[in-house]
Order: sequence, then structure tokens, then C-alpha cells
Amino acid sequence: MSVPAFIDITEEDQALELRAYIKAKGADISEENSEGGLHVDLAQIIEACDVCLKDDDKEVESVMNSIVSLLLILETEKQEALIESLCEKLVKFREGERPSLRMQLLSNLFHGMDENTTVRYTVFCGLIKVAATCNAIAFIPTDLDQVRKWIIDWNLTTEKKHTLLRLVYEALVDCKKGEAAAKVMVELLGSYTEDNASQARVDAHRCIVRALKDPNTFLIDHLLTLKPVRFLEGELIHDLLTIFVSGKLAAYVKFYQSNKDFIDSLGLSHEQNMSKMRLLTLMGMAVEFKEISFDTMQQELQIGADDVEAFVIDAVRTKMIYCKIDQTQRKVVVSHSTHRTFGKQQWQQLHDSLSSWKANLAAVKTSLQALSPSA
Repeated sequence: MSVPAFIDITEEDQALELRAYIKAKGADISEENSEGGLHVDLAQIIEACDVCLKDDDKEVESVMNSIVSLLLILETEKQEALIESLCEKLVKFREGERPSLRMQLLSNLFHGMDENTTVRYTVFCGLIKVAATCNAIAFIPTDLDQVRKWIIDWNLTTEKKHTLLRLVYEALVDCKKGEAAAKVMVELLGSYTEDNASQARVDAHRCIVRALKDPNTFLIDHLLTLKPVRFLEGELIHDLLTIFVSGKLAAYVKFYQSNKDFIDSLGLSHEQNMSKMRLLTLMGMAVEFKEISFDTMQQELQIGADDVEAFVIDAVRTKMIYCKIDQTQRKVVVSHSTHRTFGKQQWQQLHDSLSSWKANLAAVKTSLQALSPSA
């Protein structure tokens, strides 16, 4: 993508025009170009360009596009430090003010660069930071497939890869995109190895807490397979996660009674935890039994007789379980329930079911052929 230039003149004259313009705005900068070459001129212009950011949007964009057009003709090794400096200016200048303008300027720079240029990473990080301050993350490409491609194209180091994914995660959280944020965090944690899993302790802890806190997240067994989460084995946070993955309500209540302060320190709501664990416990019961009596539900879910039907209705609304209430027999008849965990046993059950269906379809085909040879 080409970036509009400030004026159609030589690079040296363009730098002179920029110097004159910025100095006229009150910047402490010489009107004469330096003897060090264009990259030195640009370093001085970028350092003094703050004064331009106070003008109206169109004028600022015109000046910045001129700076960008000069940046893009520099050798790659001379670009990086200058682009980092410009991005820092645009991200930090009057934080919270004129975010749409700053996003536009960063976007112009981002799309004006070659797709495989490593320094695009710096610009993209700047875009993410500005977007997060104004709830505009929807306007930034954060699709995981695209982000993965950029990580490869830009040949990012492990540290930069983790920084990028963490920035995207935090921006999505700030912009109330919980589901997307959770996927990015799993991607981040999944990128750690046995050798560096201990470095992701804070991320793993944050991921678990967010999953537990989200009222619409129920299936979290995959977190236990992540190396940074496995590194937390033996700690209270891992014990709590295990309960939400496969434990029953009674196990959570016992944990809470012994670790109330810990639950509070995580910012989790005990009542919300109780509600989620009731549903998870019912899901586990529904996988094992196709009929569950009201009395059993009252005992296992610790609810009153008058609350059973309302609870079942709320459970069905989550689409984690499908069942009918038999008021006469005082029981719940289960038609389907989502498995809380999906391991070897569940894969075997799925294999058996598919094999059975295949055999049944073959039998039906054979019967049809017997009735009509041309079928």
C-alpha cells in the first residue's frame, strides 16, 4: 500500500518542509537538514513532532503521512528504531485523547509497510494499545489465524510472540470480548514448553480465574493439559480448577470452608461459584443417569424442594443439558447432557455410537436392496 506524501518533492526538500512546518508550530528544531543523512533528519523530526498532534485531524494526518512516506524509503536496519520512536509518540501522546486519529495514523503506517517486515510487530502492538483505550478492538484484526500467520511472517522471537498474544488478550478483556480473550489466552499458554512453563505462572493463574469467573464458561478441562497450568499442580488454584473440571458441589463447599480467604482474594463470587457448580454437578449426574429424582437433586445440589423446577429450567437454558420434568413422578428425565470432560472413555463411546449407526445404516441399505434390486 502506498502512503500519500506531504508534497511531491525530493526527500531532502520534504524533510526541509517538515522541519520548517514543525518549527513554525513552536518546536525546538533547526530548519536546516543535518549532515548525517535522511535517517538523522527523521529522528529529529519525530522527536519534535508532538507539536503537530495538537492540530486538526486532516492536517495531522497529512504531516504524519509525510513522515511515514520518508520512513518507508529508508533501509530496513535504519527504520526500526525510528518506527519504534514514532509509535511510542502516537501511543503515549495525551493518552485517552483523539484515539481514532492515533489509530488511523498507526494503521496508515502498518498497512504502508511490507507484510513480512518484522517491525510491523511494533506498529501492531501500538495499534492494540490505542484500541484498548477506546473500546475499538473490533476494528483491529485479532483473529487467531491471522495473528498466527503474522507471528510466522515476522519471525518473532518467543518473547515477542508472548508479548503480542498477551497484549491482544488484555485488549479483548478491556473491550469485554471474554470468549475471544479466553481463546487467545489458551493460545498463549499453549505456546509454552516444559522448559519455560514456569515463566507463565501469572498468565496461567489469570486464565484459570477468568474461566471460573465467566458465568457462560462451563467446559474447562482443556486447561489442565496446558503446561503452565500443570506447573501449578499442588497449589490451591489448581485444586480449585480440578473441582470445577470434574468435582461435585460438595467438594467445592468443602474447599470453600477451608479456603474462604483464598476465594475472596481471587475476586470470585461464592454465590456465582455455587450456581456454576450446581449446574456442573447436574451435568455429571445427567451423563451417568437418565432419570434423576427430585430428592437426589435436592441432596446433591443443596437446594430446597421448591427450587428444583426453577433450577432445571435455568439449566436447560444454558444448553448444557436437555431434559424434561416429570412432576407426577417427581423426577427429571434426561435426553442429553454435555460431558464435562472429554477423554479416552468419551472417544471410545463416540466410536461405538458411530460404529453402531454405520452398522444400522448398512442393514437399512441391505433391506432396501432386498425389496428393490435396483435400489
